[in-house]
Amino acid sequence: MIQSLLIANRGEIACRIMRTARQMGIRTVAVYSDADATALHVRQADQAVHIGPSPARDSYLVGEKIIAAARATGAEAIHPGYGFLSENAEFAQSVIDAGLIWVGPNPASITAMGLKDAAKKLMAEAGVPVTPGYMGENQDPAFLAERAAEIGYPVLIKAVAGGGGKGMRKVDDAADFVEALASCQREASSSFGNAHVLIEKYIQRPRHIEVQVFGDKHGNIVHLFERDCSLQRRHQKVIEEAPAPGMDEATREQLCAAAVRAAKAVDYVGAGTIEFIADASDGLRADRIWFMEMNTRLQVEHPVTEEITGVDLVEWQLRVASGEALPKRQDELTINGWAMEARLYAENPATGFLPSIGSLDHLAFPEELRIDTGVEEGGEVSPFYDPMIAKLIAKGANRNEASAELRKGIDGTEVWPVKTNAGFLGRLLDLPEFASGDVDTGLIAREVDTLVTPPEPETDELLEAAALLCASPGQSPVSAALGFRLNAPSRAEARILDDSGATHDVVFSEVEEDHPTADVLAFVRGFARRYVLAQPRGSGLGAVGDGAILSPMPGRIIAVDVTAGQSVAKGQKLLTLEAMKMEHSLTAPFDGVVAELNAEAGMQVQVEALLARIEALAES
Repeated sequence: MIQSLLIANRGEIACRIMRTARQMGIRTVAVYSDADATALHVRQADQAVHIGPSPARDSYLVGEKIIAAARATGAEAIHPGYGFLSENAEFAQSVIDAGLIWVGPNPASITAMGLKDAAKKLMAEAGVPVTPGYMGENQDPAFLAERAAEIGYPVLIKAVAGGGGKGMRKVDDAADFVEALASCQREASSSFGNAHVLIEKYIQRPRHIEVQVFGDKHGNIVHLFERDCSLQRRHQKVIEEAPAPGMDEATREQLCAAAVRAAKAVDYVGAGTIEFIADASDGLRADRIWFMEMNTRLQVEHPVTEEITGVDLVEWQLRVASGEALPKRQDELTINGWAMEARLYAENPATGFLPSIGSLDHLAFPEELRIDTGVEEGGEVSPFYDPMIAKLIAKGANRNEASAELRKGIDGTEVWPVKTNAGFLGRLLDLPEFASGDVDTGLIAREVDTLVTPPEPETDELLEAAALLCASPGQSPVSAALGFRLNAPSRAEARILDDSGATHDVVFSEVEEDHPTADVLAFVRGFARRYVLAQPRGSGLGAVGDGAILSPMPGRIIAVDVTAGQSVAKGQKLLTLEAMKMEHSLTAPFDGVVAELNAEAGMQVQVEALLARIEALAES
């Protein structure tokens, strides 16, 4: 058995791997960048090594530094986690050449499945059904446009080296193809160093279903059943569950058998996931499910499989890497109950899901859920890496129980001042389509306006906030005149302001407590609000809705779609910011005119830089 392990990753997955390694008595070594010097995974490890500046390309993506850290600390093995170098065959081979144990599949398997076009060809040869499309070498835009027309719109452009929802664009009309192709290639080149794309038919009512497979060095390969990952936003998974709703035993058997054939075709060793796309227009049927890609690593959503099978997949990885046979045979693996996972991200759904960075001054998780996280209160969400705060994982005897547990857990999640998608996640669970299991990858896009709009504060919330803010009459701005009504009992009034810029006039009973507070945080059904006493008029306090378009994080302007003085409509794209290896569209908050424009293509900007200002149209 491996005795010492270096985790070539950070954050949540590094902490997750360390937890199992510690239970197995394995010494752990962390690596960290400048930004992660005080991170949770660094403090939890037995030893930690600094590997460079904050940008991943200078630290977590430099294989030589990671191997050097392993040698310097005496680590026997390297676990890559997911992301970064986890599916880099060259790095895997370098680890092996250095005399270290690689906790992952053979480099040849990674290479075989690493490029989506080559993988699809290999799967077709192995008898695994694949989605219709073009996977050739010709990358001329005009040629690709012709192939897209032949396939028939809508089509999906996908980076062959892509993953995690990056380097993907859905195109509904031929007129939009060239622009979408260029955007996809830019993002693919930035994220993966490879701008090559493939084109495939876009399934109108798709479900994303994947099968967990596992192989050892003795030729054994098993599956651990399926997961449903259909709830996605911009191809990024949001909520995952296992098993898949609506999956009958006959379809499951055929699907999982196809996944095992796929793994055997590349002599797979370790944890892997075979991803399929299903046409759900007529339920789940084996003849309407096609191979999409293989992820040759541990998946972000692996906990739901662990919860329904009772298997620790990280433990299996470490045992297999040590040369042991798989701990269980296929006939010893069964489904027990239902599990769901929600990804809690530092992002603001109300502003188009733009990432939110900064200090986690207040952070609390519910005790009833399994929480996989790499941060804690007082930590920070960095602009350099993925903005996931935690994974919230619920288990139940059936789907309804798991969903209810997850909803309750989301309600009990508290994060401030960083914005999160918690309220959005809760509303997603509340949708009738989700409750009935009638989900597909387009559900979020269809319901996004309903899902992202914060609810109006209820009376009890406002009353409690006002009472706490005005707990000490001597320190509150409540006017004595406002506390008196002719021929009416005495009462108090206060004007309070929430973080959206809205003011609320609240009438409440006198408060006897004498512990005033400067602000009040309210967490209701996953949505967070901060209240303060409103300043007198003319104080210069700006509201969020003043039309200022600020950069949500450091980045580079890659496109400006408007000019100063131009009229714009609510939701119209103003400019595109490239940050955190993704392209983010900044849009108009309301109908108006571009009164100020401080952005141009190629410009590097810092967080909260004023890029534009929209002035509302005067009412006639």
